[in-house]
Amino acid sequence: MHLHDVVNWSDFDDDTLNFYRAISVDMIQLDLRTGGRIEAERHVRAGKDSTELFEQAREKTESHGLTLQTVFMPVLEGITLATEKRDEELGAFVRLIECIGKAGIPTLAWNFKPMGNFRTTSDIGRGGAVYSTFDYAEFDRSRPPRHEPPVPEAVMWDNMVVFMNTVVPAAEKAGVNLALHPDDPPIPEPLGGVEQICSTVEHFRRIFDAVPSDNHRMLFCQGCMTELAGPRGVYDIIAEMASRNKIALVHFRNVRGQLPRFAEVFIDEGEVDMRRAMETYRDNGYDGPFGMDHTPGFPQAKAGWAGRAFANGYIRATIQTVYGR
Repeated sequence: MHLHDVVNWSDFDDDTLNFYRAISVDMIQLDLRTGGRIEAERHVRAGKDSTELFEQAREKTESHGLTLQTVFMPVLEGITLATEKRDEELGAFVRLIECIGKAGIPTLAWNFKPMGNFRTTSDIGRGGAVYSTFDYAEFDRSRPPRHEPPVPEAVMWDNMVVFMNTVVPAAEKAGVNLALHPDDPPIPEPLGGVEQICSTVEHFRRIFDAVPSDNHRMLFCQGCMTELAGPRGVYDIIAEMASRNKIALVHFRNVRGQLPRFAEVFIDEGEVDMRRAMETYRDNGYDGPFGMDHTPGFPQAKAGWAGRAFANGYIRATIQTVYGR
């Protein structure tokens, strides 16, 4: 059983990899979202052959005793919103899948949310830590600018099906698993003028049934699913998706509260019984990586690394307790 963590390509260096190796992380999820600052992201957006860049990244990761398990790249707006760039960007996404397959990287994580995530005023937790927070009432009082024209549910589903019909066969051919991250917050509404269609369990059933494939799975963000279903309902969602073999990897996070209001807290103080959650993955056949994704912010300079070590240590101990390895 493996422990993974997220590294942005901007931080992808020897010091970072040595740190993760030291705290027993096995696998890396390499995030390409840098605002175009790195060559790899520019190559991907332009549809260029990035095989060599990904091969070099895999070899660099392996030189530190780690595995480059996942690349994360959001679906571009030309695809999600069906602009005049859609065909060009679909070709670029297929090229990305082909390149990471050739480079020996098994998973491509993605999301389908052109308006991004939504948050409100942060709660302050123990030791002054800052908790990422969403309060629907506060959000509703001061909504961000809406996309114009609004994009309704039916159009977003059409755009999603076009995307899946293009990339799922490409992933099968390349031997790459696709891992879809949920909306955050997982609310099936047009929060920013664009309907969110990756929020609910029924959404994911519909997505997987629309284009069936063993290569078509979730990046199961336990935090998002807890925000949706609460600390009592999340276990049933874990059981369903794990038993269907629809989880490629897990963001193993804890949350306090559920919609319409929640805060992402330290892994040991949320309302989910994390041991019970991991036992539910195990009992329903999941044998993939677990990772922290992110942790609360710290007021102390550079203390974020300590937060990562704390969360990863907690997850490693839970893995050893539940899986016995």
